[in-house]
This record gives sequence, C-alpha cells and structure tokens, in this order.
Amino acid sequence: MLQKLTYTVLFLLIGLYSFTGTTQTSEGSKKDSTTISISPNLYKPLAPARAAFYSAVLPGLGQAFNGKYWKVPIVYAALGTSVYAYSFNNTNYKKFQKAFKLRQNGKSDAYDGLEGRPFLSVDALERAQKLYRKDRDLSLLAGVGIYVLQIVEASVNAHLLQFNVNENLSYGPQFSFDPVSNNAIVGAGLNFKF
Repeated sequence: MLQKLTYTVLFLLIGLYSFTGTTQTSEGSKKDSTTISISPNLYKPLAPARAAFYSAVLPGLGQAFNGKYWKVPIVYAALGTSVYAYSFNNTNYKKFQKAFKLRQNGKSDAYDGLEGRPFLSVDALERAQKLYRKDRDLSLLAGVGIYVLQIVEASVNAHLLQFNVNENLSYGPQFSFDPVSNNAIVGAGLNFKF
C-alpha cells in the first residue's frame, strides 16, 4: 500500500514538473518559462530584516512597515494585557509578602481581623504569596514571548509579501452542480496561465 502511494506521488510530481517546461508565445517561438524576471520594486531582500529591526525597537512598527496597520492595536493589546497582569500580580504579591512578614514578627497586618481572629492564617498568607509570585513570573514570561512573537511575525510577513500571488498559477477547490443527477460535484483545480 505504501509503495503504491509512493509511486502515485512520484508520478504526480513528475507530471506537474513537465508542465513547467516551455510555453508557446503568440509569435510561435518557444519561450523558456523557468526564467523569472523580478522587478526590483517588488523584491526587497532587506525588507524582512528591516521589519524585524523596527519591531524590536518599537513593538508594532514592523507591522506598520509591512502595511498591516490593523495588527498594531493587536500587538499593543497583547503587550498591555501582559503588563497589566504583571503589575496586578506583583502588587498582590508584595501585599501578601508584607502581611506575612508582619505576622511572623507578631505585629498587626491588613488580615488580622477583629478580636484576635485573623481573616487569613499564616499558611494562607504563604500560599497566596507563592501563587501571586508564580502568576507574576508567568505574566513576565508571556510578555517576553509576545514581544519576540511580534518580531518574528513582522519578519515572516515581510518575507511572504514578496511572493507573487496571482491567478496565473492557482490551486483551489471547484464546486459545480450536476443537473442530471441533482448532486453537487466537488473537485480540485490546478490552473496554469502563461
């Protein structure tokens, strides 16, 4: 079964490769289709590096350089969320750490309660302190990850913007309706236009 699949894939690749040989022009002469002329305005080899540099200097600037302005608010929302989460967790961590240290020294803290009955025990203060420290560290890690991810995204997008994507070479699903059998026909089409 695997051998048949391998031969089928090999046959399809050879068949697809044979289409790229030569084409006939309107004058009747043969033209080699493997030579591709690239306009210097379309291909900018340093654009991905420049987009990555811009994103590293100021988050979202690489996306703006690529012309994807709608991604800039997403970058700032993601970075802002991680900064807010870090600030929230750090504030609560310090609050519980201070209460824990005061309780260890026998002084009153924010969670003492009334008549010597504390709202939170020493173990609860310690657990809350550890939880907020862990969440603070995860928020910091998420922020760094989002920062690196937006740099990589700007670079990859700049690479992909340089590809020639038009209808002359396309692959896509084709849907048609058979009026005789009253059934839908689904297929795939590969279009070559020279």
